[in-house]
Amino acid sequence: MDYERPEINKSAIKDAEIEMERLDVESGQVEIQADKYGTVKRGLKSRHIQFIAIGLFLASFVQGQCSFVVLIGGTIGTGLFVGTGGALVKGGPLSLLLGYVVVGTMLLAVIQCLAEMATYLPIPGGLTVYAKRYIGDHVAFALGFNYWFGASITVCAEVSAAALVIDYWNSPVHVAVWITIILFGILALNIFSVKGYGEGEFIFSTIKIVTIVGLLLLSVIIDLGGAPTHDRLGFRFWKPEHGGPTKEYLKEGASGRFLGFLSTFVYASFAYNGSEVIAVAACEAINPRRNIPRAVNRTFWRIIIFYIGGVLSVGCIVSSNDSGLINAISAGTPGAGSSPFVIGIQNAGIKALPSIINAVILTSAWSSGNAFLYTGSRNLYALAINGQAPRVFASCNRNGVPWVSVLATFAIGLLSYMNCSASASAAFGWFSNLNAVGSLFNWATLCYTYIRFRKGCQVQGITNLPFKALWGSWIGWYGLIMCSVIILIQGFAVFFGEFNGANFVAACIGLLIYFVPMAGWWLWKRSGLVPYAEMDFVTGKAEIDAEELDYVEEVPKNIWEKIWFAIA
Repeated sequence: MDYERPEINKSAIKDAEIEMERLDVESGQVEIQADKYGTVKRGLKSRHIQFIAIGLFLASFVQGQCSFVVLIGGTIGTGLFVGTGGALVKGGPLSLLLGYVVVGTMLLAVIQCLAEMATYLPIPGGLTVYAKRYIGDHVAFALGFNYWFGASITVCAEVSAAALVIDYWNSPVHVAVWITIILFGILALNIFSVKGYGEGEFIFSTIKIVTIVGLLLLSVIIDLGGAPTHDRLGFRFWKPEHGGPTKEYLKEGASGRFLGFLSTFVYASFAYNGSEVIAVAACEAINPRRNIPRAVNRTFWRIIIFYIGGVLSVGCIVSSNDSGLINAISAGTPGAGSSPFVIGIQNAGIKALPSIINAVILTSAWSSGNAFLYTGSRNLYALAINGQAPRVFASCNRNGVPWVSVLATFAIGLLSYMNCSASASAAFGWFSNLNAVGSLFNWATLCYTYIRFRKGCQVQGITNLPFKALWGSWIGWYGLIMCSVIILIQGFAVFFGEFNGANFVAACIGLLIYFVPMAGWWLWKRSGLVPYAEMDFVTGKAEIDAEELDYVEEVPKNIWEKIWFAIA
């Protein structure tokens, strides 16, 4: 059980069911329904949480190396796409590095905000429930719908991308077969038990960690002249004759270099997408008040090592003017064919790695599909327990999996089959691009939720927070402002050169996807902001406190277990 179940009689249960029918329920009444529909269960161990956090970072980063294929795909879309290679070509190595650093600080702010709320109340439906309790029903509905829609579409994109990556090996098997295998493999990991999801991500992440660390070390060796060509690169590709540290984009001169720098913000934002799964997983983590802060506190080093180290390596081993990289991105070459890592390695005279890296990219796409099916289903479940979606989506099996929500999210994933047809693939690609900005709206909402959460704590005199975000409300404001700025600039390219209506709509429709549900709910329910004095900081907390007291810390028995516990 994950939240408080008050003792009530049968008449009260019946009254609560009538209230749910009208979709006009309060938190306590929804929790009464949990007795009928079941609840999620805590099955994610510390190592699962740690590796899920690492895994999503690496999935985003590894996939970012093949910009068209994995998040947008050569046959998936023509709008915005995420990729280190694309960002390098547009902005240059210094702009790429600075863009990831700046957006990385925004990510740290978002994660710190989430960590404080998630450790205080690690309850089912975390993200959406927090918005409901600390802002209002209309914002909670917009956040939940936007998150579920974005996660569902991302499942499609990742599954399709994984199938396309296989084409790197010129597979004679039809793409529909691979889509079927990948889709139902992801479903199998999510439908039976949360441990299946956790173990799957643990395995995927282990593969990605080994690969990324290996690539970083290999990049250093290449840069120092240890490759077969024995050519010491240093920072050669940062010099003007090789493209320079910054590049002009859309305009000439300083303005063009500034626009190139801004373009890297968009790439970096989408590369970091999905990191909030730590808070989503909190309600199903064993001893969340210990494991969630540990994962969050290590986020800084993950960003430094995997992201900042990765983009710095890319900028040192491949030129932003490299014809092979530019042609691969333009042609949407599948898998490792458009990876700047692979192109840099091939330029250094090493020929054996592309297939290995392509296999890791395939694993990353599969891993992200797995993660977004998990997060999407939990947000649909959250809408149901909030009374903002049909209550059937709150149904859980005996293992605590919201199986109806999993199947509903999986059903959207069946749109992946649109990629079997060239015309349908183009339509699906444009459709999936419509929600590209959705993650930024989610992050901005969560930062604002935290700002109100902190103010509510002050008004109600709550000081016993198990984890406190660095710099308090100020870090929430920083995250909110940064997210808002990137939302405003993410489609700036459509205003330069010849106007393209389709690209304009793709860049701006995200505003409607977020604000229309919010306005619709507000007009229907006329729900306003929750007053600070009336915010609910109590429901569900007693049981979390009891679980924390009952938890017995596992003690390492030898040196190897001490090392493992330190890592996981």
